[in-house]
Amino acid sequence: MDLRRLTCFLAVAEELNFSRAAQRLHMSQPPLSQQIRLLEQEMGAQLFERSRRAVALTPAGLLLQDKARQIVELHQQAGELVRMAAHGLAGRLRIAFTASVPLFDEFSTMLRDFRSRHPQVELDLQHMTTGEQIAALTAGQIDIGFMRPSPTFRIPVPIREQTLWRDELKLALPVAHAKAAAGEALALSSLADQPFVLHPAVLGGGLHEHILALCSEAGFVPRIAQPARETSTMLALVAAGLGLSIVPSVYERICPPGVVLQPLADAARHSRIALVSMQQAPSPCVQMFWQLLR
Repeated sequence: MDLRRLTCFLAVAEELNFSRAAQRLHMSQPPLSQQIRLLEQEMGAQLFERSRRAVALTPAGLLLQDKARQIVELHQQAGELVRMAAHGLAGRLRIAFTASVPLFDEFSTMLRDFRSRHPQVELDLQHMTTGEQIAALTAGQIDIGFMRPSPTFRIPVPIREQTLWRDELKLALPVAHAKAAAGEALALSSLADQPFVLHPAVLGGGLHEHILALCSEAGFVPRIAQPARETSTMLALVAAGLGLSIVPSVYERICPPGVVLQPLADAARHSRIALVSMQQAPSPCVQMFWQLLR
């Protein structure tokens, strides 16, 4: 179906006058009449009742008028969206984040600011571990990542990264634990014989690897009594007395009543949140997101 013919049809249908419709379309009347005849041939139906005094829509014309208006409007909207997407003002931005990222106020602020500046960009948010984000980035499955890499993890060269926030790793103890009452910094080496509740060893590079490295520096391999994928679940299991854990201090915001978070005395305690994307040929939407950091 020819879009130009539909535009001509709508002009005549709204004006109910070929002369005025032709003026509105900045064309002469004979070509306009020809476009209407060609459209009627294509539709296999008469669209207008014509007389010397008046022009009126036939029942078929009335039915086409509504559909034609929708088609023309959709075409205009599609063109506008394509133009906006070319400048990063529309499209889809796929964002992944580790579990602790939403606990940072700055994360919600960044998303809110981006949405207010670019309301036509759809945000597709999903939870992934640090290692899963690296794999998804290189496979083209996500555009932006918020990850928590371990200090020894080397982010691949094709990936651009910038540290956003830092927090401290703390020891999570059940309130009934003998060393919880003191509230002082504890040496990790003094807890070598204790059971731990930690993340399972999934695609590497994140918090799990950081904790294993800290324990190794303290001279032991942690005895994992219970693995748990979510840190909130780990804290609940610590509260239940199933073991100790090490968690980022940002979890103090949602720490259950049965858990005490205490500083570590003998470890490189700081962790970081990094923003990442692919270096080469980032989409306009990705570029616009990076501009928030400026």
